[in-house]
Amino acid sequence: MRRIPPIQGLLAFEALARRRNVTQVADELHVTPSAVSHRIRQLETQLGVKLFGRSGFTLMTEGTAYLTRVREALQLLQASPDPDGGAGTTRLRVAVTPTFSRQLLLPRLALFRHRYPEIDLVLQVALPALNMPVDEADLELRFGEGPVTDRESVQLLSDDVTPVCSPEYLHEAGPFDAFDTEATIGRARLIRCPLEPWRTWFQAHGLPTREPSDGDQFNDIGLTLDAAVAGFGVALLRLRLGAAWLDSGRLVRLSPRAVPSPHHYFLCWRPGTLERWECAAFVDWLQAALRDPTS
Repeated sequence: MRRIPPIQGLLAFEALARRRNVTQVADELHVTPSAVSHRIRQLETQLGVKLFGRSGFTLMTEGTAYLTRVREALQLLQASPDPDGGAGTTRLRVAVTPTFSRQLLLPRLALFRHRYPEIDLVLQVALPALNMPVDEADLELRFGEGPVTDRESVQLLSDDVTPVCSPEYLHEAGPFDAFDTEATIGRARLIRCPLEPWRTWFQAHGLPTREPSDGDQFNDIGLTLDAAVAGFGVALLRLRLGAAWLDSGRLVRLSPRAVPSPHHYFLCWRPGTLERWECAAFVDWLQAALRDPTS
């Protein structure tokens, strides 16, 4: 049997892949920075592969693959046996916003469950308009301009916005050309959403049009798009988040142009949270899954 790498080396490898800083890893493991470097070299020598690149402690392809296996092994070692003698499970609580979870997270979540079957995932709904801390959540999805000031965080997703409406409303009230002049916009009923205000579109086209102060308003992006499907008027759609509405033909674009939204999705956590394997694994997995749906 091939010799199993020392647990100290595996811990140093996982921590360095997570923190990308030798000094911080040394503080976490209560050893010297030189000891961390020695453990990494020892592990690479035993495995016969380079785990990290030359700068910034970025993972090599082999290092990324090995990190998944190491975290799975450490997770199993960390879990306590249940009363029946089987392997224990670890619970991970994640607070998510409604539309993001339905459109982007849930379609990918089976991949996470397959990769980490020992993690019991608990999803809680959080309102993006409030961005209030969820005390019992390990990780929180937040929406806004950022940066997040009361948590450590990583920016997950940026998006572009464009005006859309239902085919029926377009037939009834259109055409709207490129929806880029005051006269054209003034003929439309604008659906309001505080999460994606119209000023983003107006300013990008140099229009002095003010943010609408009357008309139907919804405090959820998904509800806003559903209202547009129902013929309430014209809404601003985030291209990645709202792809399902466009792909199904329920909504149609009124302009070939899309402009960057100033609002982004952030995954947040309290300091020290990523020292737990399951939290670090979910953060890494979600970032990769949003880049590549097959991750």
